[in-house]
Amino acid sequence: MTQQILLIEDDQRLAEMVRDYLGESDFDVTIAATGTEGLALQRQRGFDAVLLDLMLPDTDGLEVCRTLRATDSVPILMLTAKGEPMDRIVGLEIGADDYLPKPFEPRELLARLRAILRRGKGEDRPDIMRFGTLEIDPQAMEARIGGKVCALTSHQFKLLEIMAGSAGRVLSRDYIMNALKGEDLGAFDRSIDVHISRIRAEIEEDPNRPRRLITVRGAGYVFARSQD
Repeated sequence: MTQQILLIEDDQRLAEMVRDYLGESDFDVTIAATGTEGLALQRQRGFDAVLLDLMLPDTDGLEVCRTLRATDSVPILMLTAKGEPMDRIVGLEIGADDYLPKPFEPRELLARLRAILRRGKGEDRPDIMRFGTLEIDPQAMEARIGGKVCALTSHQFKLLEIMAGSAGRVLSRDYIMNALKGEDLGAFDRSIDVHISRIRAEIEEDPNRPRRLITVRGAGYVFARSQD
C-alpha cells in the first residue's frame, strides 16, 4: 500500500526531487512550503511520516516539530541544512525520530524514512546484544558487565555498538569513521585508538590483554564473538 509522506520544505527544486525519487519507491509525497501549511495538512490528512526542514520561511522547524509532538506521534525525519550538533540534539530531544544533514544522498533519505516508518509500527526495535557477561543495550545506550553499567560516553557507546554489530569481522579505522558519519566526529579528534582504549578499560577484565576488543596489527580492530 502506498504510504503518504508530508514534506515540509521551502526549496522547491529539492522538494520536487525528493517527491519524484520517493515516488519511484511507492511513496506519495505532498509538499508544504511553510511550517504553517505543513501543520494544517497534517491535522487534516494525518500522513504516515513527516520530512521536516529545519529552516523554513515562516517559522523554525524545531517549533514545527514541537507543535506536532504535542498532539501527534507521526514519525518525523528532520532535514538539517547545516548539520549543527546542537540543532540535531534539540530536534531529537523534542521528539524527532531521526535527522539527515544536507546535502544528502537520496538513497540515504529513503533508508532513513523506511527505518522510522518501521519503528513507528513497533518493528525494527534493536535487541540487546549479549557476549558472555557483557550486554550492549542500544535502546538504553548502555553497556553492562554482569549487570553493572559501564562508564562510557555516548560516542564511545556508539563505537562499541558498531564493533559489536560486526562481531568477528576486522574493521579498519577508515570503516569505523565512515560508520560514525552523522556523529559529532570532533569527539574523535584524538583518534579511534584513544577511545578504543577507554572502552577496553570498561569492558575488559585486563585492558592490557583484551579478549573482547582486539587489535589486528596493520588492519584495525575486531570484536570477538566468543569471550567468556
